[in-house]
Formats: sequence, C-alpha cells, structure tokens
Amino acid sequence: MKIIPLKRLIYGLIVVVAILPLVSFTNNPEMPLYRIKTIVIDAGHGGKASGASGKYSLEKNVTLQVAMRLGQEIEKTFPDIKVEYTRTSDVFVPNLDRPTLANRMKADLFISIHCNSMPATMKTRASVRGVETFVAGFGRIDEQDVAIRENADILLEKDYMDKYDGYDPNDPSSMIIFSLMKNAFREQSIKLATLVQNEYIATGRIDRGVKEQNILILQRAGMPSVLTEIGFISNPEEEDFINSEAGQNEIVSCLLKAIQAYKKQVEF
Repeated sequence: MKIIPLKRLIYGLIVVVAILPLVSFTNNPEMPLYRIKTIVIDAGHGGKASGASGKYSLEKNVTLQVAMRLGQEIEKTFPDIKVEYTRTSDVFVPNLDRPTLANRMKADLFISIHCNSMPATMKTRASVRGVETFVAGFGRIDEQDVAIRENADILLEKDYMDKYDGYDPNDPSSMIIFSLMKNAFREQSIKLATLVQNEYIATGRIDRGVKEQNILILQRAGMPSVLTEIGFISNPEEEDFINSEAGQNEIVSCLLKAIQAYKKQVEF
C-alpha cells in the first residue's frame, strides 16, 4: 500500500482550501468531488428540558414539529441526502449527545432549531420579536479539535480530497489540518447562517442577524453547524406564527431554500 507523507497531505489541504472559493460555484457532474450526503437536524430541548414557554406552548414541542417537517422536505427535495435527527419524540437528549450523534453519523451539516424568548421579568417581553441564527464562537474554537479527531476520516474520505493513507490524527503536525478544517467549517457555518437569515428576511421577518456564541452543541460539532432561532415564543404574534401550520411551513421553506443555495455553493 502506498503511503502518502503527512506533508503532502497538509500541502494538498492548503491548496484545496485556497482554491475552494474559486471552484465551489462550478458544476461538473462527471467529476463530483464533494457532495452533501448527510444532514443532522436537532430539535432543541425535549423531555424534562421544555425550553422557553409562551402563553400556551413549549419550545420543545414547536422545535420538534419544525424539525420533522424540515427533515421530510429535505428528503423529498434531495433524495440523495440522508437525514438524521437528534430526537423524533418528546425525550430528553443531553446537549453533548447532540453533536456527538452528528459526528458519529459523519454529517456534512448540523442544524439546530430553537425558539427565542425574553425573560418574564422584562417589561418588553411581549414586544420583542425577530429571527437570528448562531454559529460557534471563535473564543472556544479549540473545542472543535476533539470533534475533528473523533470524526477524522472526514478528512480522508469526504472533504475535498481523495483518501490518504498514513494519516495519524495524533501527530502534532495534524494541528495544521485541524486549523484548516476549523477555518473552513467556520466560514461555511457563517455562509449557511447568512443564507438562512436572508430567506427569513425575504418573507418579511425581522432580522436580528447572524451571531457568534459559545454554544456547546455548536462548539463540539465537527462539521459546519448553525443554531437558528425561528421566532420569539414570548411574543404573542410570533407564538401564534411558529405554532401554526402556515408559519411552520414558511420557516421550513426558508431553511430548505437556504440549504439548497448553500449546497450549490459548496458542492463541486
């Protein structure tokens, strides 16, 4: 078996990361180098962790409904993409187990769905509204090293390169690879989050922006990942919207369009 030195692996990754923006918009069906194959959808909270509450609904129920609708639409629209869920019923799932599942499934995307809320003590609680999408904060980006190590064969089998024999994830030189992958994941997460927000805005939702935050489930995901707040359950109008069939269908449509646009940009 031919062994490819680690230096060649690193140089190859550097070249690929450097040219990725130039080739990501091309479409060559004869030589598909990268395709999104698996998406993990995370319905926030569940079981004893009910999340935020409105006048009549709980976050854990709304997020599960939207997550299941989104997964079904992804499967209809993209038959080649496998959809996995962190939960499909009202059960408690520890936060650390959510990205761990995505890592184990070798997911290409991790999308966590949540509802926003303002504290009950705030006088403006009922008036605050809008949508926002989070990506992992840069301050704790080193936590992603563990996820990348656990999911190391992504570097070998799926992401922008052929399989290289001889890769040792414990080799100190692999930190170069970790740095490259973390930067790529960060940029792609921001790309997807921006696309999500743009779709929300197009439907008339109030834009609260793309934000960085040190959220455990994002920090421990070894792939591009976002957490989207689909509306304020503490706002009566938005609570009605996110609980309605029409509202959930609109949210799912926005997420699906964002995934579709992201898919076109990163596949080559």
